[in-house]
Amino acid sequence: MRCGNQDGCVESYRITTRRQFKCRACHRQYSPTSGTILSNRKMSYVDLLAAICIFGNAVKGVSSLQLARDIGCHPKSAWVLAHKLRQALASEADGRTVSGEVEVDGSYVGGSIRPANLKENRIDRRLAQHQTGKRRVVVAFRERAGRTVTLVVRNEAEGVALANRIAAENTTLIADEASHWDALSHRFQIQRINHSEAYSMDGISTNQVESYFARLRRMIRGQHHWVSPQHLHQYAREAAWKEDHRRLSNGTIANRVLGLALAHPVSDTWSGRWQRANHV
Repeated sequence: MRCGNQDGCVESYRITTRRQFKCRACHRQYSPTSGTILSNRKMSYVDLLAAICIFGNAVKGVSSLQLARDIGCHPKSAWVLAHKLRQALASEADGRTVSGEVEVDGSYVGGSIRPANLKENRIDRRLAQHQTGKRRVVVAFRERAGRTVTLVVRNEAEGVALANRIAAENTTLIADEASHWDALSHRFQIQRINHSEAYSMDGISTNQVESYFARLRRMIRGQHHWVSPQHLHQYAREAAWKEDHRRLSNGTIANRVLGLALAHPVSDTWSGRWQRANHV
């Protein structure tokens, strides 16, 4: 609480009609979610907890339309709430570096062009002049027996600079045969696997990071169907969090999502989303 009294907010009373509390010293009203990413909510606590359970236990994500039907709210409310929860999950890996044995790879997402109906009207969708500009690459660094860190860039070669930024010294990077990963050998010990010959050989593989990409692709294709480049990084980090915590029980996951949401400050991105304001 932000109290003007020297002694702070030492005594409050409950406002039963609003499910809020009021400080006797500074007269500010607050609720259990004040100052968190869930602040300024109009949704009841029961529906809010139900949404957190549904969101956390959807191993390949849940669309805002489905979440809205499940808890009985407007799809816009469900969409913003889901993005707030994604931001809270992502905070667990903010500023994190990777170390040890780390698999690195990239996966292209979005930017597909629907082919024309008539054959004579179809174009070569591989050419640069026919691209939409919305195609992005999710570069993932996955520690073996550790965490997954993801970043969104325009081409996979940018992953080299990302590796130099987030990988600790003495890290062993494991990559496929793409030529841009050759530059990593100047700073890191690197192991390579040629997928045209094998997916795993002598303990060298990128199967774990490919497992993450499989989850992300199924999340987008099966649940969301389309994700904008603007918000792709949040879906990528949600999939990474769920991949890393996949062996936890449903109750543990729900409690962890709730704890991260209550520990996260008010979001600059999602507060007042539909009121055309960044801060509420």
